[in-house]
Amino acid sequence: MASGDSGSGGLPSELPVFPLTGVLLLPRGRLPLNIFEPRYLAMFDDALARERIIGMIQPSGGGAHAVQQSPPLFSVGCAGRITSFSESADGRYLVSLDGVSRFRITEELPLHRGYRRVIPDWTPFTADLNEEELTFDRGRLIELLQAYFQQQQLSANWDAIGQAPHERLLTSLAMICPFAPAEKQALLEAGCLSDRARLMMSLLEIAIAGQRGEDDRPRH
Repeated sequence: MASGDSGSGGLPSELPVFPLTGVLLLPRGRLPLNIFEPRYLAMFDDALARERIIGMIQPSGGGAHAVQQSPPLFSVGCAGRITSFSESADGRYLVSLDGVSRFRITEELPLHRGYRRVIPDWTPFTADLNEEELTFDRGRLIELLQAYFQQQQLSANWDAIGQAPHERLLTSLAMICPFAPAEKQALLEAGCLSDRARLMMSLLEIAIAGQRGEDDRPRH
């Protein structure tokens, strides 16, 4: 597979992509992966031999395309650099990706060793390569998170959450909260970190209000 420098921070001009529904990677986020399918083992072998960069992206069709070998993809994903790699005794790869930059698909290339590749456009997301200012109502976010985690029966280290820097907190929560795939995609495509923070608070408010509405329904 040929590759080259696109001029966007040394990012490749061809990108292998790993489609996973409901999985979100964001710039400067860290995503652990357990790789076992032969085509994705091949993809990671090739990436390790080159730029060590993989594109994470969601299928756009939801469950309707789950059985397809190459389901339609959303147009925007996020590339991550392999920063941790080990192989298990049964041949699985245990990998960590650190998010680098979002990308937009301009073209999908033919399959290579069973996995998918695209021509990425990095230019809409050049700001991803640098940390940016983030302003949001942190107290309100924590308040919503506590209600949401209680609703979802999730546990959290609230001391660590309270001490986390703004961007790390927002990025980690957006990646781990069990939002629907379309909501995850909306968080990915948010224009800036402040937009993502506002969207996340709106999603939390909707989820909390929806659950309360179900609880208030008359039961017979």
